[in-house]
Amino acid sequence: MALFQSGNPTLSEKIFNRTLTDVNQGTMTVRGAMNKFGFMLLLVVAGAVFTWRQFLTGSPESAQTFMFVGLFGGLVTGLIISFKPTTARYLAPAYAVLEGLLLGGLSMIVNASVGQKMPGIVPQAVGLTFAVAFAMFLLYNFRIIKPTQKFRAVITASIGGILLFYIAMLILSFFHVRVGFMSWTDASPLGIGLNIFIIAIAALSLILDFDMIETGETMGAPKYMEWYGAFGLLVTMVWLYIQILKLLSRFASSRS
Repeated sequence: MALFQSGNPTLSEKIFNRTLTDVNQGTMTVRGAMNKFGFMLLLVVAGAVFTWRQFLTGSPESAQTFMFVGLFGGLVTGLIISFKPTTARYLAPAYAVLEGLLLGGLSMIVNASVGQKMPGIVPQAVGLTFAVAFAMFLLYNFRIIKPTQKFRAVITASIGGILLFYIAMLILSFFHVRVGFMSWTDASPLGIGLNIFIIAIAALSLILDFDMIETGETMGAPKYMEWYGAFGLLVTMVWLYIQILKLLSRFASSRS
């Protein structure tokens, strides 16, 4: 099905099609996927609170260690789930905890850096992330934005371009080349504009994720794909939160 395509690389046509014959333990439902997504969000919060408490109790080194455990552990776990969806029922909760460790540490660093200029920057980022996600859900639910083939192509191409850009910046960092507008404290029009563009793409990707989960139910995907759908949605939410937090950090840095 050419229409069965998401901007989120974890939710793709081939992955869902490979699972359609594996329905011995029931079929996927939207409600089941969203319930699992809610559970994973709670695990993210638990992981974030744990890392944050490490910092508050006077163990910043431990907090940073857990943050890097979350970064690399989440990357490895996410790749395993992406290539082998059957592992999602076991690894998706672990992925959520690891992402929580990462986000808790990252939020802690940003708050320590610009929290005095923008008090409550982390709660604001969390609130904006859920507000954007809810707005995207309403736009999808009432079919104000429809995931047409052209829409999918534009979002998928944009995500691919952003990914290549990230890789290029990573390679440049290996040679100690710093690009100013990529800094979390850069408040230049270029940096802010790029940040807003990436937030927009991440937000619109949620439309495709919602459609993927709904289509998975329609196609009769196996029950464990609820975990996979919840995992894919969480990947986009984490990306969206990080970009919103980065944008607020830029605004805070511009204050005198």
